[in-house]
Amino acid sequence: MARPRFTNKSALFLIASAVALLATYLFWSLAGDVKALLEHRMGMGANPSASADTIVNVIKLLLVGIVGYLFVRALNSIFFGLAFWLKRIDAPTLIRNIFTIVAFTILFLIAFTFIFPDVNLGALFTTSAIFGVILGLALQDTLGNFFAGISLQADRPFQVGDVITVGAQRHTGVVEEISWRALKIRTFTNHVVLIANSNAAKEPIEVCPRENLNARLVFFNTLYTASPAKTIHVVREAVREADNVSEKITPIVRIRNLGDNGVDYEVKYWLNDYAKYNDTDALIRQRIWYAFRRAGLNFAFPTRTLHIERHYGAAVRDGDGSAIAERLSAVDIFAPLSADETTMLAQAAVSHVFAPGETVIRAGDPGSSMFVVHKGRVRVQVSENGRSRTVATLNEGDFFGEMALFTGEPRTANVLALEETEVLEIGHAAMKRVFDTNPDLVESLSFIMAERRQGLASQSDATDTGAHSAGILSAIKRFFGLSQ
Repeated sequence: MARPRFTNKSALFLIASAVALLATYLFWSLAGDVKALLEHRMGMGANPSASADTIVNVIKLLLVGIVGYLFVRALNSIFFGLAFWLKRIDAPTLIRNIFTIVAFTILFLIAFTFIFPDVNLGALFTTSAIFGVILGLALQDTLGNFFAGISLQADRPFQVGDVITVGAQRHTGVVEEISWRALKIRTFTNHVVLIANSNAAKEPIEVCPRENLNARLVFFNTLYTASPAKTIHVVREAVREADNVSEKITPIVRIRNLGDNGVDYEVKYWLNDYAKYNDTDALIRQRIWYAFRRAGLNFAFPTRTLHIERHYGAAVRDGDGSAIAERLSAVDIFAPLSADETTMLAQAAVSHVFAPGETVIRAGDPGSSMFVVHKGRVRVQVSENGRSRTVATLNEGDFFGEMALFTGEPRTANVLALEETEVLEIGHAAMKRVFDTNPDLVESLSFIMAERRQGLASQSDATDTGAHSAGILSAIKRFFGLSQ
């Protein structure tokens, strides 16, 4: 619909220009005849020739003014329409109006001087100075808006199409026009708000440029039982696929607060078109709801829960005790243990959950326990020349830190969680109870540890392994206070 209106206006403008030029040309050609006719009609006056000249010149000035105005309009359209179109930006209305006024004034004064050479414009302006002062006082607010509009255009803090928020009343909308008097914005309820330029120049203005990737924050929460790592992954993947969310920057999901009823989160994402942020916020909330449903996550809501405190070990036995016993029975180092002995260790095991990137143990720290990876993965790192080097990646069922448990040696490596990881910690006291029950286990465990310490058994002879086993056996008995 916009193109036909533009074509009709252009056609009318061309017709009006042609008529004005033709009228000016004809009048200029017939100026002598018109003057003679007027002198004949005004022959009874005191100075008919002067009066006729004045009338003819005024008509000439009027016609020249019309042609000059049409010329300035055409020049305005060519310069601001074509030049700004090439730069893919809209020419501000205020700049167009100022250009039209200044250009037309200059052309009119040139035409006036040419047609009325005997009139002294300087004296005319001096005489009208008092009227200019009176007019300036009367139009004080209007002139204030005008110059404030010029200031806004000079600074160019925003453009047509940008989303802005103005003043303490928080008028938010899309800039539609910056005129000589007011700033026009259309709110997201489709209302039009006019803000005087003088007021806009004094108020703080929040600008969300049209060509900029502007960010938004959407808040949500989960129960305390929901895994943060899982929640962050689920929400991030759901948000990044939503419409109007920029693919250039990955959405950020982070914990805002540990609230009274649950964990409070925020998701930060960037929009392609900020003017549609209300619809996009609603879509993001919808995507989070469906993602939660698929992932088995729940939103937190105001609740009051009564907790009955129990011993942690009992909770483990009542809940996941069989799974822990099954996990420990599959660990190589505990292969010599009977089912009852494995169950005894499972009942004493303590579960720890680590976030991605957290350190489970640190090299050089003292310790008297070992760990079994129950869920997730960990990375084993050692320091070489001040730099960390990864030597192994342990998966579910693998173990580490056994030398600290059996001999009390300090930790020899850093172990970090690669993802959300649950490890089972076997302590010195639990292992001592097993040894007290079955002292013969010490020799079997020492041999298994010797093989693990030396690497693959196929690459070492039995003599070396046996000698190493004897050293470990002596260290275990000494650490646990067993008879040599």
